[in-house]
Amino acid sequence: MTSRRKLANAIRALSMDAVQKANSGHPGAPMGMADIAEVLWNDYMNHNPANPNWANRDRFVLSNGHGSMLIYSLLHLTGYDLPMEEIKNFRQLHSKTPGHPEYGYAPGVETTTGPLGQGITNAVGMAIAEKVLAGQFNKPDNEIIDHNTYVFLGDGCMMEGISHEACSLAGTHKLGKLTAFYDDNGISIDGEVEGWFTDDTPKRFEAYGWHVISKVDGHDADAVKKAIEEARAVSDKPTLICCQTIIGWGSPNKQGKEDCHGAALGDDEIALVRETIGWKEAPFEMPDEVYEGWDAKVAGSRIEEEWNDKFAAYQTAYPELGAELSRRLKGDLPADFIEKADAFIADVDAKAEKIASRKASQNTLNGFGPLLPEFLGGSADLAGSNLTLWSGCKGIQDNADGNYIYYGVREFAMSAIMNGISLHGGFIPYGATFLMFSEYARNALRMAALMKIQGIFVYTHDSIGLGEDGPTHQPVEQTATLRLIPNMSVWRPCDAVESAVAWKVAIARKDGPCSLIFSRQGLAPQNRSADQIAAIEKGGYILSDCDGTPEAIIIATGSEVELAMNAAQQLTEKGKKIRVVSMPSTNMFDAQDDAYRESVLPSNVTARVAVEAGVTDAWFKYVGFQGKVIGLDRFGESAPAGDLFKLFNFTVENVVSSVESII
Repeated sequence: MTSRRKLANAIRALSMDAVQKANSGHPGAPMGMADIAEVLWNDYMNHNPANPNWANRDRFVLSNGHGSMLIYSLLHLTGYDLPMEEIKNFRQLHSKTPGHPEYGYAPGVETTTGPLGQGITNAVGMAIAEKVLAGQFNKPDNEIIDHNTYVFLGDGCMMEGISHEACSLAGTHKLGKLTAFYDDNGISIDGEVEGWFTDDTPKRFEAYGWHVISKVDGHDADAVKKAIEEARAVSDKPTLICCQTIIGWGSPNKQGKEDCHGAALGDDEIALVRETIGWKEAPFEMPDEVYEGWDAKVAGSRIEEEWNDKFAAYQTAYPELGAELSRRLKGDLPADFIEKADAFIADVDAKAEKIASRKASQNTLNGFGPLLPEFLGGSADLAGSNLTLWSGCKGIQDNADGNYIYYGVREFAMSAIMNGISLHGGFIPYGATFLMFSEYARNALRMAALMKIQGIFVYTHDSIGLGEDGPTHQPVEQTATLRLIPNMSVWRPCDAVESAVAWKVAIARKDGPCSLIFSRQGLAPQNRSADQIAAIEKGGYILSDCDGTPEAIIIATGSEVELAMNAAQQLTEKGKKIRVVSMPSTNMFDAQDDAYRESVLPSNVTARVAVEAGVTDAWFKYVGFQGKVIGLDRFGESAPAGDLFKLFNFTVENVVSSVESII
């Protein structure tokens, strides 16, 4: 039998060789954590390399994603479809082994990591998803959902504020199937961390409500195995295993130093490593006995087959639940959702209420919520303001089968936890805060867009319209910068109908996240035909038109659509031919074909005015240099909303005069 140390050394060899070939990367962490990984993956991980998407697999997250050769080595060695050519292609164009692990490239990579602290936070989301899904579907005679989430993380993740947010919440929710391995090597890019990181990490996690196992020798397989057994015995707390390791273990001149953190070891040092650890093979060569020692295909297929038999018995005993679980794990919407959603939207249109779009959003949740048992919502301590609670909500802190998370004041963690929930499967996550505080969460939003995963980010209090709270809470640039995130679909609806359509689109979208931006103040309902309601999903459409070719076009979003409509009425009364375009989603409008965009914004009409209570720059692509933008390129003030709109010239008179000045 191949020794544990030799199996671990295979990780070290692959990692140092791949980084050397690329002349780029981070060999230190994989070499330091190789022994821990060997014990976890060979003795405890339930997974099937032949089916990386098996629903009941254990999840493994490499939060310190710079050590990506660790996970690539593990996937290659255990039998995933990641051949040696991909290991040799580390960090090269179009390889499955990019510099940091990216979801959707190498099979078996559960999430994109690299921005430190987000991997552990994604893992908290995965563990929450497992616990809630189990609460909703497990039966005493058949616990069909039953798997663990394992995380590797280092000092950098521990220092990032998001880890404090997420790990605090993980302790509160008693996530007993979450186990984190802290690579306590005392080194970061700048050197020994004792100069800037002196937290008592075990006490910190004990205060969060975690089970903590301190001072585990990360290079002693028996010690690691003992710690994992202890962690598995604790079911009512997440566990932190503090593994004392040596970064770059096996490198005679660079181990224990920052020199091996983020640079290739060099040919001479690699030769010394081979001699030190007794690795005789040439670069990228693996002995058959090593592959045999690591191979997880046979065991993985057997474990999945056993689960499939268990699921078949579950489906027989609980046919409705079985069908529902199968649907949700596939990510399919209920067959009648779109039809019922459209009927709800038609009903909203018939009511024609003047309400805040945040209230319209809550009404939509009450309409759509009963149709979507996969909803798993939440808010960052603003449920009463964001209006994300609907009549069927049950907090998961009190209900094993709940569907709502009270995230507390943790905007960044909420967003990255949502990403983990989405990646786990079985749920459509949504979470809310004030639009201003999307700033705290920005990198998690970017990660959702980068991974092309579903997530519904709800933002209320969308402009100077929130009034007296003042410029600290009045978003000016946030909507525009959210629109700049590639693959983020941003919606700023003008009334209850557009709000419901925005929710429908976000729920149906499976290839990326959506940001839904809602108002605090009441918004007047707009009159539309059925064709116009259908056109809302295109992101921009003609809300009001004239006979023949318009002399000018007014483009607006959100609360400013009413302003545009009132200005158009005055201009029409003066004999002007005016078109009003509502553009709740610039991203969606830009994605339409040339013919549709030309039909809405014909190129022969150059007199255009855009109106939005935010920064102006992005609107010039629609109005051109001959057009005008009525916006806000400064911070707001503390005053009632009505006073602020007048102060900053968001008035009918200003829109009218702006249009007249360019006709």
